[in-house]
Amino acid sequence: MYEWIIGSLAVLDQAVKKEIEREEDAAFPRDLPCARGWIRIHKNHNPGFPFGVMKENPDLVKGIPALTASAVLGALGMLLLRKGSTGQKIGLSVVLAGAASNLYDRFRRGYVVDYFSIRLKGLEKVVFNLGDMFVFFGSILFVVCEAVRSLRKPS
Repeated sequence: MYEWIIGSLAVLDQAVKKEIEREEDAAFPRDLPCARGWIRIHKNHNPGFPFGVMKENPDLVKGIPALTASAVLGALGMLLLRKGSTGQKIGLSVVLAGAASNLYDRFRRGYVVDYFSIRLKGLEKVVFNLGDMFVFFGSILFVVCEAVRSLRKPS
């Protein structure tokens, strides 16, 4: 089940990125028609970390996320040995899906394709992709489930 989560979410993000890359640059930015102005579609190529940080050091920009994803994969491997912890396992699987998609971009394209922004105060200029959202929400799910588990544990 967890391999399916990782694979299908990573493929979904890559499919959207492929579609964005096929379109002409002049087609961006634009509003997502069904989002009533809340979501804007972009075509951004980010060779660095968020906001282009460290773009001048591509080896670190590839290496640090690869090491981090390896650590998350190791943590998931350890959790798979434990009975239960389904929420944590799903959370780490979702994180790995986002990490895998963005790592694919970094190694294959040399940049990460970011393609949407949310029109909320403070977020308008931040352009994400689904992989970023998977890392964010998967991390939240993992932390919340881990906190609940530790609260339920007898002291």
